[in-house]
Amino acid sequence: MADVKDTGVLDAAELPAETTPVEMPNDRGVTSERAVELDYNEHLKSKSGPRSMVLNMGPQHPSTHGVLRLLLELDGEEILKAAPDIGYLHTGIEKEFEQKTYQQGVTLTDRIDYLAPLSNNLAYCLAAEKLLGLEIPELAQWTRVMLAEFTRLNSHLVWLGTHAIDIGAMSVFLYCFREREEILRVFEMFSGQRMMTSYFRIGGLALPHPRGWQKRVKDFVDIFPSRVDEYEELLTTNRIWTGRTKGVGYISLEDMLDLGVTGPMLRAAGLKIDVRKDAPYSSYEKFDFEVPTRTENDVFARYQLRIEEMRQSCKIIKQALEGMPSGSHQADAPGIVLPEREKMKTQMEALIYHFKIVSEGFRVPEGEVYSAIESPRGEVGCYMVSDGTQKPYRVHWRGPSFGNLQSIPTLIEGTLIADVIAALGSMDFVLGDTDR
Repeated sequence: MADVKDTGVLDAAELPAETTPVEMPNDRGVTSERAVELDYNEHLKSKSGPRSMVLNMGPQHPSTHGVLRLLLELDGEEILKAAPDIGYLHTGIEKEFEQKTYQQGVTLTDRIDYLAPLSNNLAYCLAAEKLLGLEIPELAQWTRVMLAEFTRLNSHLVWLGTHAIDIGAMSVFLYCFREREEILRVFEMFSGQRMMTSYFRIGGLALPHPRGWQKRVKDFVDIFPSRVDEYEELLTTNRIWTGRTKGVGYISLEDMLDLGVTGPMLRAAGLKIDVRKDAPYSSYEKFDFEVPTRTENDVFARYQLRIEEMRQSCKIIKQALEGMPSGSHQADAPGIVLPEREKMKTQMEALIYHFKIVSEGFRVPEGEVYSAIESPRGEVGCYMVSDGTQKPYRVHWRGPSFGNLQSIPTLIEGTLIADVIAALGSMDFVLGDTDR
């Protein structure tokens, strides 16, 4: 916890020279000379109240949903000023792309937003496929849509369960993870992995559909709408829940647009914007679904919006199940897409292609491209630059969590400490997506 100044405003002349501005080391020994730190002495002078205190929320606080540090200046229970401090989860993933072949880079995308790995797979693959000019079979495109919507459900269930438990509703957490377990079994059935699936590959899918996948998916879509009804029965009319969420966490639509906020937060403010509808990709234009919106623009509205998004995702999955086209799970692109295993065992040319792709990768024509998709948190953008070699020259991600986190000061200043927990939970950010 940062030092508490509770004796009124300090005169800078009273401080030793080496402590002007006031040095307040954080958990990593970084002083207030960093831009993220507040100049506490000057800031306190600007406030009308003579007494305030500065404290940390996080980075080990469970309600900050990851290693986020919030520096809060308080007047009693009221938040006077807030400054988010990020970077505790930095992995250097964007730089690592430059050391991997294009196909190897797929595994890195899983680790960016670890609650929506297949969404990241899709943005990356679409970017590379644009540079390569690949035509992806319909089967692969529809499967990508189906699993991307499963990913949206998986992420929203984690969000709802943890958001509810932050505010004290433990039962909802257990209910949500009951359904999430079934989704993870679907992922495991398709890819062999529960979380870091890496199932989408440049050119299509890593593997053909497993036997029995239709029954597993049908069982889920048949039962899931009734489970969403259960969540609403527990929360929507609950007086404690509505008291903690209605009228809390308001931020104007204009401020959100200025700060780069995307996704459910914008739609809960009445702006009907969704990349799946506005710039369809991977055959989304062939699916019938609605983009839900609300106008209240508070924590409760974001809850209601994501509940409706889960219903719409289930609707898309059902359409994909019933209309799944036949065909190959990967493009016909020798030298880029790994040959079928049986051909690799019986044909010398296929074996050579397999060896070359695995050992050296494949060359991508020079150029640059930006590919955007709608993740559970908002717009994910992958900017890719190729210099004609087997490894990307540059890969940069436009993560929705980073833009959304910029709204924290506007969102919580002037509110109470208890409202900070509810407001943060309604944002649904992921720190791996923020730091990269």
